[in-house]
Amino acid sequence: MQNKLIAVVGPTGAGKSDLGLAIVDQIVAGGGKAEIVNSDSMQFYRGMDIGTAKLSVAERRGIYHHLIDWLEITDESTAAEYQTVARPLISELQQQGITPVLVGGSMLYIAAVLNNFEFPARDAELRLQLEADLEEFGPHEMHRRLKALDPIAASRIIPENGRRSVRAIEIITLTGEPFAAALPEHPEDRQPVLEIGVNGPREDLVQRLEKRVHTMWNLGLVEEARSLIPLGIREGKTSSRAIGYSQALAQIDGVKTQDEAIADTVRLTQKYARRQMSWFRRDNRIHWLDYQDQDMNSKAANLVSAWLGL
Repeated sequence: MQNKLIAVVGPTGAGKSDLGLAIVDQIVAGGGKAEIVNSDSMQFYRGMDIGTAKLSVAERRGIYHHLIDWLEITDESTAAEYQTVARPLISELQQQGITPVLVGGSMLYIAAVLNNFEFPARDAELRLQLEADLEEFGPHEMHRRLKALDPIAASRIIPENGRRSVRAIEIITLTGEPFAAALPEHPEDRQPVLEIGVNGPREDLVQRLEKRVHTMWNLGLVEEARSLIPLGIREGKTSSRAIGYSQALAQIDGVKTQDEAIADTVRLTQKYARRQMSWFRRDNRIHWLDYQDQDMNSKAANLVSAWLGL
């Protein structure tokens, strides 16, 4: 069958988007059909282009990309909602004979699609109280609370990600159990999947990410963030906290100098990449490829050919 699921995962800045395009090209060249399903949670937002390294329409080369630009800047993005949208989409593509190629690095969002688990229901009153606490005490305090309740969950969430900490505390409070939405040590496939991971030497990735952040500033990230203020980025629970955009807004407000905003974005981006790899390394299904390997695309092609029987 040429419509079995494929996922391209790995840390930010490793080249997942380009590999996803190459895989689609390979499938089409072999007489099949394939389309990209985005799993980068910040690329969901219309207008957030530079800071998310979103491929332009021209760079997508006519290949259909699902779940890019499908949220307004003020919408909240959650893995639970993504699960309810992405799973049926993938099934629909497969029924049409199209191979879905899931591409992105948002760990919990990917797990929500690939793994066999469901999110607990929400409690609106509890969530409002926790969000009020987040607003009053800040993300680091919420992370400290989570660490006291569930150290393992806390180790998988960066202290700056207050929303994730709030959600984890909510689940623990509602269920009385550890944060069940974290990727299990031995994840169960919801359906068979070929996972291809893209990574490189840590020292090289660190330098690569620093260069990438400087490029984003040179391309006009601050101006892009400024243009999103009238659209409500400051009010967006998810978008306002996005790495790069939060720092650009701080620069606009005069809270940080440009050098400070760039340095903070570099630090947080590198830290996020480490968290991603800590998460993905627990998934033994992933076939890892090195982006410095000149034969990376051909190795990926061999994996895809074997998987789809091309």
